[in-house]
Amino acid sequence: MAQKTVTYLVDDLEGGDAAETVKFGLDGVDYEIDLSEKNATALRDSVARFVAAGRRIGRTTGKQAVSRPRGQASTDREQNKAIREWAKRKGLTISERGRISQEIVDQYHAEAGRSSGSPAPAGVGSPFSGGQ
Repeated sequence: MAQKTVTYLVDDLEGGDAAETVKFGLDGVDYEIDLSEKNATALRDSVARFVAAGRRIGRTTGKQAVSRPRGQASTDREQNKAIREWAKRKGLTISERGRISQEIVDQYHAEAGRSSGSPAPAGVGSPFSGGQ
């Protein structure tokens, strides 16, 4: 059986339809935000003066390796287990082991109201696992 997944972007500022995901960085932290065409233009216009005066320090080539503190692996295993259970309940195709596609991770976090880099707060269960 074929499966088609459709992703809709929602403007993170106003809640309407978003036209694109805008990536930017400040003080060594990278961000991305889904914005309508109007809000994306407003963001670019508001930083244009600073971009013009600044120095470009490199080319973004994708994700960079990040070292993680000890203890993170068990959290990742728990998170992956929760994502797999959620995906199965949603009828998505997902393997029992191995890497979980970023698309599924993003869908999971979007429905949970978190960015993909933000785990659930300690002691707070996923909204998809019945609060466990």
